[in-house]
Order: sequence, then structure tokens, then C-alpha cells
Amino acid sequence: MGVRGLQGFVSRVCPDVCKTVDLREMAEKHRVDHPDFPPVIVVDAMSCVRYWYTPEFWVCGGQWREYLAILEDFVNVFTAAGIKLVFYFDGVVEEKKREEWIKRRWNNTKEIARLFQFIKTHRKQPGREMFVLPSALPTFTRYALKSLGQKTVCTLQEADFEVAAYGLQHNCIGILGQDSDYLIYNTCPYFSIENLRLDRLVTVMYSREELCNVLGISLTHLPLFAALLGNDVVPESLLEGFWHKCLATSPHKNNSYNRRTKILLGVANYISKIPCSYSSLKHLEDMLPLGSDKTLLYRGVKSYLLPGQQSPWIPPNVTNCQTLSLQQQSAICQDKEIFQLAKEQHIQSENYSVFNILSNGVIECSNSLEDDCDTEIPGQSLIYRPARQHIYSVLLESGKGGAYPLVKEWFVYCGNPLKQPELIQPVQPSVPGGTPNLKTLWLAKGPDVEKQRYSTFLACFHLQDEMEEFQALEAPVAGFCCLLTYLMMQVSSLSLEDLNAFVALILCLKGKSAAQLAGLQLAEVDSRAVHLGAVLVRGLTTLLMANSACGFPFRMDDLMPWTVFDGKLFQEKYQQSHRGCSVEELLEGNESLYTPFQNLKSFICKVCMAKKRVIQSRPRGNGFNAGREQRDFNPRFQQPRRSHFVSPYHNQMRGFVQRNPPSQGGRSGHPDRRRFHLPPR
Repeated sequence: MGVRGLQGFVSRVCPDVCKTVDLREMAEKHRVDHPDFPPVIVVDAMSCVRYWYTPEFWVCGGQWREYLAILEDFVNVFTAAGIKLVFYFDGVVEEKKREEWIKRRWNNTKEIARLFQFIKTHRKQPGREMFVLPSALPTFTRYALKSLGQKTVCTLQEADFEVAAYGLQHNCIGILGQDSDYLIYNTCPYFSIENLRLDRLVTVMYSREELCNVLGISLTHLPLFAALLGNDVVPESLLEGFWHKCLATSPHKNNSYNRRTKILLGVANYISKIPCSYSSLKHLEDMLPLGSDKTLLYRGVKSYLLPGQQSPWIPPNVTNCQTLSLQQQSAICQDKEIFQLAKEQHIQSENYSVFNILSNGVIECSNSLEDDCDTEIPGQSLIYRPARQHIYSVLLESGKGGAYPLVKEWFVYCGNPLKQPELIQPVQPSVPGGTPNLKTLWLAKGPDVEKQRYSTFLACFHLQDEMEEFQALEAPVAGFCCLLTYLMMQVSSLSLEDLNAFVALILCLKGKSAAQLAGLQLAEVDSRAVHLGAVLVRGLTTLLMANSACGFPFRMDDLMPWTVFDGKLFQEKYQQSHRGCSVEELLEGNESLYTPFQNLKSFICKVCMAKKRVIQSRPRGNGFNAGREQRDFNPRFQQPRRSHFVSPYHNQMRGFVQRNPPSQGGRSGHPDRRRFHLPPR
């Protein structure tokens, strides 16, 4: 979270703290001084994502191929300059930050409500001043950078501490981010992502030494300074009386300063006059209304000490060796081998959410771009909860004797007050032959195990009976259709037009470049399609969790949004489908897509009908380009209009998008599949 107001204070009041630096020159100097160690910048990725996401469109669910290309360009510029990047992502929400996390979620909810009101009123995306991150952007950024060959680290605790520690221990040339806590840690230099000029590799470096000169304190004062201004440990509400005293004795009476600036200067002035000692800290603790926890200030100062560092404010020989707060012995998972593997995969950004569940049974999900006024579509949290309950069961091996451990969910959705976590009961999936244990799913080898992984994955989405059909598809199409079928079964308001749009999306997306997708123009933006795009993308994270729990029957790359989704393209397909355009127009005149389109659609409808779910036609009016003239279409594309889809399933598998032959020995490989060919014309 950083120290509130400190970053703005530095920019407005302390221009000498902000030094323009050339990262190429700094890297060259590092190479001269340390010829055996290449220059490294450690990146606080969570504070960078909103600066990285620069595609024009952001409301439609994400322009993922454009975003991947932007990240690749970012990495390439640093690589060309001989600078290695190491990216850190928050892997947990620490309980000491839960209150702040909830407050931010409520603020985001209000922002998203205003966003949907704008879209409904103006039928377009608002300006960047209303920008909201596309749903799950930080999660998929992690995998995007990993796919680009970058070292990505998912933390076991708050990211800023691990970033600062890595920068110090590995003699990095700097930290790239936008978090004022990096002005407090005694670590390597702090560079601004906000001020980075990528074309010239020039940015602003914030100087701790100059900040101390302005404040009249030393570097050793900075942790106490931050704690007395309020941080993740010390609540600001306990400090008002102390601030009042500091303001009364402060020599800084400039009326042009706002109150927060005066408080910053007053606190610095106060602590500059007291001895740097533990007894001074104890005296300050006695002054503050800390209630029953008299160690708050001590812990607030100690939180800024990196491994091996000491401070005059705390007793000698006490260092901060922060480690994962929940150790193996107190974890839900008591199998050391499984726990260690989950931990390693978590750190290396290889699995998704699995370690959090196995370690402390807590999982959270931030806001999505969902329209709380649309009562026909449940919150994505509720849509995917049945699947998550099966995933929890796979991970926690419920029903194998003993009590069912409950999972604590902090998920944002309309109607959830977020006052406490929801306690969710794991539910065993219906896996043919029973659910395999984690040692089998994660460690065993052989074709039978591959089959178990795949069937357990499908069972999490109630699709275990269709394994043969799913395995006949290319892996990305299989994952997408698994998600789409589950969605159609769970959300009764989804229509045949919605299904057409999603199927056309997955087929038409293949082969389109980032540049082609960037050039796609939308005359209007539909709010319901925005909502559905966010629901679909959140569903992809559920696929990632199931894939991680089941031992990776899919390659993670096959489940990424840049492989199966594009926000603008989905908007286009949704609008075309709901205004009743022909199949030819929906498929962009590509005859080769006709049979795969009909057969994927038939397959999904057949599965839904087996579950007593008939997908009805429900076009949502002619609000889009109502006066369009009809043109003659290729008769091959003409289909009779039906109020619901009747599956021609006797021919369902011909023309499916066939998956690539499995690689030998790879975890993502599968036994030989039947081959399917397009029918002759």
C-alpha cells in the first residue's frame, strides 16, 4: 500500500528527490564495476500492470494478443540494452492488509457501477479517466511474461518486501515500480514505471538520500517515519493525536501546503529531535493509544528491515527474517512432498491458487467488470463456485475419511458484504473409478494416469461423460468448449445467440494477429457483452485452477486468453449474432469454418440437453445498425431459423477442430485420438 501521500509529496515538494536517469548508462556502469554480474532490474509487476496495459480498448474483456505484444516489446527493449528483468507478483493477501483490500474492493465496485452506467447511456467505452483493469489482468500478466521466457516470481508474502530483499541481495541496479514503500526500504535504487520512457530507457529515480536531506532526518529514521505516518501495521486512526502534537511544534507553517504535507514535515521534524534508540521507540509507544497491542509501532518499524539488517529503533541482534507465516506443520496439507511441490510451483508461477488452498485454505478474487444491475447473469463467483468446490475436493482429498476442511473464500460479487470470508464445503466430483489422490495426479506417469488427469479435470465441470469428444479437439478449443458448456449449463439466461457468438469467436480468432485485432473497429459497445466477456475471462482462471489441481492435463499456455479470447472480436460476434446476421457474416465468409461451427455448437447443445438444459433463441432486439440492408449470401451458409437448437448429433464429430498429435512423454500428451476430417463438399 505504501505511505499515503508520500509519493505525491516527493513529486510536488521535493523536486531534487526526483532525478532523471538513463538506464542504459546505469547498466553500462554496473558492467564496468561488476564484470561478472549482468545488470538486473527487479520489477514490482503489480504496480506496473496499469502502465503496461495500453491497448485502446479495455472494457470488452481484454485485448489479450495486443497486450502480449506490448509486453514482448517491453521485454525486448531491456534485453537489447543487456538488462535482465525479474518480475515479482503478489502471491497472497496478508491478513494484516485484509481491511485495506476490502476497502479497495468497495471502491472498485463503485467505479465499475459508474462504468456500466456510462456504457448503457452512451453505448461506447469511456475515456481513460474511468479506466478499470480488465478482469484477471495481473494473473494473466504473470503467465504472459513467463511465456516470454522471463523469470517471474509469485510471492509467499507481501510482494514489496520480497522485491526489496531481492534487489538488495542480488545487487540489482534498481527496482522498477510505483510504490512509496521503496523510498523507505534500505535497498537498491527505486525507478518509476510511471515516468519510464521506453523508447529512450529514461525514467525518474527517487533518491532516499535527498528525501532525508529535505526532511532533516537520516536513512535510519525512515522506517520510524513511515510507521508514524501509518502503514500496513500501524493504522492511521491511532496516530491523529500524535500528528496534532507534531503540527503544533513544527516550524513548517507554509499555508500553501495541504494538511498531509504538513503532517509529513511535522513528523519528520519531531523524530529528528529524539535519540535513535529503542528507549525512544518505547516512549513513543507510550504516547500512542495502541490499546492492548503495545508492539504495533515496533512491528511497524521492523517490517521495513530486510534480512540481515538491524536498526537502532529495535533491540540489538533482532533482525527481520520474514518467512511464510504459515509453515508446513500448520498447513492444511500435511503431505510434505505434495506441499513442497505446490510451494515450488507457486513461487515459479507454474500453478494457480493451489498453494494458497493447501497452505491455509484461503482464496480471494478481486472485482470483475460485472453489471450488478443485470440480475439475469449471476456473479461470476457464484457461477464457478460448484466447479471450485470440486477442485477443493480434489486438492483436499475430501470424503476419504476425516472431516471435510472448509475453504475460506473472499470473492467480490453483488450481495456479498465482505465482512468475513464465506466458508465453502468441498464437494467430490463424479470421477469414473473415484477421484485419484494428489500423489497419483501430480507424480505418477503413464497413459492411464494421463486419462485420470483429464477425466478428473472434466469432472470438475460436470463433463466427465464427454471425455472422448473433448480429447478429439485441439487443446485450446477443448478447454474453451469445456468452459463454454459449463457456462451454458450454469446460466439459464444464456441464449442460442450467445452460444453462436462464443463459438464464432474461438473459430475466427485463430490466425488473427495482434495488429489485425487492434485494427478492428466497433461502432458501439454493448454492456451485456462487456459483462459476458468478464465472466468468460474469469472462467479461464477457474480452468487454470482445475488444471493445476489435476496435474496439468492441459498445457497452461493452451488456456490463456490470448489463445482463445479477444474482447473486441467477441463484441463484434455478439452484436452480429443478436441482430440476426447470417452464419456467413458471423464466420467472416470463411466456408472452412462452417462445419466446425455447426459441430461444436451441436456438441455443446447435445451435452446441455442431456442435462435437461435446452438452449433457447433469444435475440436481444435490433439496437445494432437497425437499418442494415439484407444481401445475398452463399446458400451453403443458409440455416432455417429455430426457436431452439435441435442437435444434428448423428454427424457431430466430423469437421471438429482436431487437436495436434500428442507429444511423446509430455505431461500434456494423450493417447492416440480418432482422426476427423471435413466432409466432402
